[in-house]
Amino acid sequence: MNIYVGNLAYSVTDAEIREAFEEFGDVAEVNLVEDRTTGQSKGFGFVEMPNNSEADTAIKALNSTQLKGRAIKVNQAKPRGDRPQRRARY
Repeated sequence: MNIYVGNLAYSVTDAEIREAFEEFGDVAEVNLVEDRTTGQSKGFGFVEMPNNSEADTAIKALNSTQLKGRAIKVNQAKPRGDRPQRRARY
């Protein structure tokens, strides 16, 4: 299952996210989203967990918990086609 993790402190690392989720099961991949120009974290990312029941447990346990002073948001990621389109800013 692909899991969205948001409201992250910019200093959070892939390893810290992996460690938090590995308490609930196997983590296949962690991908924190970074700004293409600056390389700084955008404050959200995705975790891939192959076992859906472990992923559900992780979502329920970690949603709204504190990580580096921020209450993180954790839920099942929506497929790209299910998200509303963003308008370009000019």
